[in-house]
Amino acid sequence: MLPRSERSAHATVVVIGAGPRAIGWLERFAAARSVAAERPRVVVQLIDPFPAGPGRIWRREQSPLLKLNSMVEDVTMFTDDSCSVEGPVRPGPSLLEWVEAVRDGRIEDVQVDPLVADELARLRRGDFPTRRLHAHYLDWFLRRAIADLDGRAVVVRRTDTVVAVESADDHDLVRLAGGDELTADAVVYAIGHTGSEPAGETAGLVRFARRHGLSYQPPAFTADADLTAFGPGDVVAVRGMGLAAIDLIVLLTEGRGGRFRRSGDSLEYVPSGREPKLLLGSRRGIPYRSKISSTLTGEAPALRYLTPDVVAQLTASPDSLDFRRDIWPLVEREMLHGYYRELFTGHPERTSRSWAEFRADLDTVDPHSPAYRSLLADAIPDPADHLLLELFDRPLTGARFEDRDELQRWVRAHLADDLHRRTAPEHSASLGLFTALLLTMFALAPVSASPAWTEESRVRDLHGWWPAYFSYVASGPPGHRIAELIALSEAGVIEFAGADIGVEPDEQRGRFVVSSPSVGGAVAVDALIDAWLPPAHADRTDNSALRDLAVSGAGSFRQGMLRVDPADARVIDAAGRPHPRRWAIGPFTDAPFAGAFSRPNTNALSFRENDRTAHAVIRRIEHVTDRGAERAGDPRTLALTGEPL
Repeated sequence: MLPRSERSAHATVVVIGAGPRAIGWLERFAAARSVAAERPRVVVQLIDPFPAGPGRIWRREQSPLLKLNSMVEDVTMFTDDSCSVEGPVRPGPSLLEWVEAVRDGRIEDVQVDPLVADELARLRRGDFPTRRLHAHYLDWFLRRAIADLDGRAVVVRRTDTVVAVESADDHDLVRLAGGDELTADAVVYAIGHTGSEPAGETAGLVRFARRHGLSYQPPAFTADADLTAFGPGDVVAVRGMGLAAIDLIVLLTEGRGGRFRRSGDSLEYVPSGREPKLLLGSRRGIPYRSKISSTLTGEAPALRYLTPDVVAQLTASPDSLDFRRDIWPLVEREMLHGYYRELFTGHPERTSRSWAEFRADLDTVDPHSPAYRSLLADAIPDPADHLLLELFDRPLTGARFEDRDELQRWVRAHLADDLHRRTAPEHSASLGLFTALLLTMFALAPVSASPAWTEESRVRDLHGWWPAYFSYVASGPPGHRIAELIALSEAGVIEFAGADIGVEPDEQRGRFVVSSPSVGGAVAVDALIDAWLPPAHADRTDNSALRDLAVSGAGSFRQGMLRVDPADARVIDAAGRPHPRRWAIGPFTDAPFAGAFSRPNTNALSFRENDRTAHAVIRRIEHVTDRGAERAGDPRTLALTGEPL
C-alpha cells in the first residue's frame, strides 16, 4: 500500500453495469455516505454500453408494445420503512406515484416522446406500464441518486465495455474496450442479465440449422432478437411459454401490424397478413398463470408453517439441506393454507364447515393422499374450488386428445377459466395462494444463503426449479395478454402444441420435427425459436468482464454462477477467499435471486444487498485521502455532464 502522503487525491469506485441494479446500489451508496464518519473524495465510474439507468433490458429503444409484467403500483426503486437496512432509509415515489407526480407537474424534469406522453396521461392503478415508460422512471431515479450524493463525490457515466480487471498492488486496473484504463480502489460488478455462448443442445441446433438452411433463434433477450427470418405464413415452432414467449408473440403479431378488436365481452384478433404461424409448446404446455387483480376479503395473510422459528432452525441446521425434502413440503402447506383461509373466511358461502374445523383437519392430512380429497369433498361443495397441487402445476398431466383441434379447445377453455379465477372477486382464494407463496419467498431469503445446501439442490432447486415455479404462479403476464392468446388461437395465428414438447433435428429430412404426448402425430417445420432468456452461466457468458473473472482466477464459479460472500457480496476468488476490492450483485451470482426493483413495503432482498455492499465499499475506500481539491474538479458539474475525469 502506498504511504498516506502518496495516495490519490480521490478514491475511485468502478461499477461495471449501469442498469437498475447498479443505480440501486448507487442510491444506497449515496445514503450510506450521508451518515458516514468520513467522506473521502470519491469518483464513481458507471460503465455500460447501454443507457445508464434503464440499461439493456429496460432501455427506451425497443418496441412500445413491450410491457412490464407488474402493475404500476407494484414497482419501486426506493427503500421504505419495511426495509431492514443499515440505512438510512430514503423513501421515494413508486412508479405509480411518480407517474401521478409527472402528470400533475410536481415532477418537472422528465422529457418524453408522444407515445410515452399519451401513456402518462392515461395510466392508472392496476395498469401494466410499458418498458419505455419505465426507462424514464429509471433515468429519473439515477439523476436523483446522483443529486443526493454529497459534494465530495462525483459520478461519471461512460458508454463503454469493460474487457478486463487486473490486480496491481492495493488497487485494480480496469481496461475498457475503447482503450482507456482506470485505476480503481473498489470494483462492483452489477452487470444484470447477460447472454451466453451457445452450448450443449443449443449449439447443436445452431449447427443443424446452418447445415440445412433453416431459421433458428437461440435463447435471447426479446428486444435484441432478430426476428426478420420468420416471414409471413411461415410455421414457426416456439419452445417456451413464459414471459419471453409472450413478448415474442406480441412482436410477431401486433408488432407486424395486427390488431385486437373488442366487441362486448369478446376479443377478436384481426391479422395483418404479415404474421408467421406460431406452434407453441413447453413442458407444461400452457403459459404462466396471469397476474391477479382481485382483492383479499378474508383473514389477514400470515405464515403458519414457515414461521421465523422454523426458518431459524433450518438456517442453523448442521445437516445438509435439500429443498425438495426439507422446504417444499412446508411451502405446499403454506400455499394450501393461504388458499383455503381466503376461501373459508372470505367466501364462507362456498364452504360447509367452519375454517377452524377445516384447518385442524388440513394440518393432519397428506395433501397428496385420498384423505385430502375426501376432506375437500366433505367441506367444499364445488369441486372447482378444490386445490390439487399436482394438477395446478401441470394441468395437462395424463391428458391425451383425439386431434389438435380438441387440444386447442381445451387450452383455450383452461386459459379462460384461469383468467376468470385470477380476476373475479368471488375467486380471491387464488390471491390467497399467491400471497402465501410471496410470503414464503420472503421467509426463505435467510435460508437461501445457508452453506448447508447440497450442491445438487442448490443448482437444481434454488437456481432452477424453485424460481421457475414461483414465476409460473406469481410472476406471469398481465391478464389481457392471456385474453389475447385466446383470440390469437381462435384466429389461427397460434396453435398450442401440447405438454412436454419435443423438438428433434431430423438430418434425413433436414427439418425440425415437433411432437408432444398430448396429441398424436408430429409436425415438421423449417423454423424454431427457443423463447427463454439465455442461461445465467457466468463462466459461459458473452460478457467480457465476467469472462475475465473466470480466466484470471479472480472469481470462482459454482455451477456457472459467480460465487460471492453472503455477508457483503464480495467476489470469492479461485482460492476460496473473499476479494479485498471486488463485489458482485445480480442474477449471475450464486446469491439468492433478487430482482433489481421490487414491490413497495416488502423489505426487498435486493435493497438489503445493495445496502450491505454499499457500506462495505465505503469501508474499503475510507483510507483514500485527498491531496487537494483541485484535481477532483466541481463534482456537480462533472456528475451532470458525464465527462470522464
